[in-house]
Amino acid sequence: MWAECVPAVHVERLTLTPHLGEGCVEVTVHAEAAGEARVEILAAGAAVARAVVPVGQPVRVPIPDARPWSPEDPFLYDVTVELGADRVRGYVGMRSFSVGPDENGVPRLLLNGRPYFHAGILDQGYWSDGMYTAPSDEAMIHDIATMKRLGFTMLRKHIKIEPLRWYYHCDRLGMLVWQDMVNGGGDYHPLVITAPVLTPLRLGDRRHRWFGRADAQGRARFRTELRDTVEHLRNVVSLAVWVPFNEGWGQFDAARIAAEVAELDPTRTVDHASGWHDQGGGDLKSLHVYFRRFRVPRRRRGDRRVLVLSEYGGYNLRVDGHAFNDKDFGYRRYGSAEQLGEAFSRLHVEQIVPAIRRGLSATVYTQLSDVEDELNGLLTYDRETLKLPAELVRSVNALLRLE
Repeated sequence: MWAECVPAVHVERLTLTPHLGEGCVEVTVHAEAAGEARVEILAAGAAVARAVVPVGQPVRVPIPDARPWSPEDPFLYDVTVELGADRVRGYVGMRSFSVGPDENGVPRLLLNGRPYFHAGILDQGYWSDGMYTAPSDEAMIHDIATMKRLGFTMLRKHIKIEPLRWYYHCDRLGMLVWQDMVNGGGDYHPLVITAPVLTPLRLGDRRHRWFGRADAQGRARFRTELRDTVEHLRNVVSLAVWVPFNEGWGQFDAARIAAEVAELDPTRTVDHASGWHDQGGGDLKSLHVYFRRFRVPRRRRGDRRVLVLSEYGGYNLRVDGHAFNDKDFGYRRYGSAEQLGEAFSRLHVEQIVPAIRRGLSATVYTQLSDVEDELNGLLTYDRETLKLPAELVRSVNALLRLE
């Protein structure tokens, strides 16, 4: 926590929205007082654009020869804003996220107007020495940088909102982010939540009581927090996908919620129901597959959403001396790093890579690190051991791309 002294007339916050196709940044300076603010945008310390903008009004500032942001080239422009005696600094990346057909007409996730495969990993953000709080800035960097070194291009931040510092590191290091909303609701019906793991059960989520969402006030509170989350993370350069609901947990009216998110933030895509109980909404058809072989499903007529495998794998390996307790959860258990490595490679070569040619556009492997009795991370809970050789993981991830 910190306290900051500011002038009576000061900038409360900035909204910076890149429009890569138009070569400009939309700048909104938020403040209680009326007036005009001076905006300067810099590339590697050199000013490339200046403008005077009225407080509270979005103004598009042209960026000549805008350099696109991507995981391969995470270039960030510095932004300075002066309002009276107050001076604040920020940054922006010139990128666009959307959905569109590839050269064969297959729906794909687009980065900067081109198909781009999201090779992701599930990141729950638990820490053995801080629970939900990272022990240090270096620890946050370690997780992001390690996954990037292993060839992943995306982290799915699972049912948690991190401090803005974490997102800054994703922005500057070049790591795409899928952001889950924090779930809510009352007690979930076991069949609604667990049966779809093994069966093709799909339910309409207007049955609010079945999903633990009978309380109208609770549903309204979720919508409020959803809007607050979008505003809080709106300026994050790397944030590509919003995920309102996961595996039916507190899910309700998901298609309508997806439309609300798209209206709040039309610059990103929406995975309305990650896992199951698909309501046909959002931009993605999102599957979780753990206990069966993954096969590309037949596309329903008129469904132009992008196919993603938003959870899979979860292969387990206990590393003695680095486990939280004696419990041992995982979707498939292996007794050695060699066995785990063979299974990890076989899974991707036999099931995932062939599916990419048939329309699969993103994957989220479970998971980044062990979490207490979940021993299915690539890293141990204490982050001291990588369970597989780095080169093996890199070689597998190198296959996860669009030609």
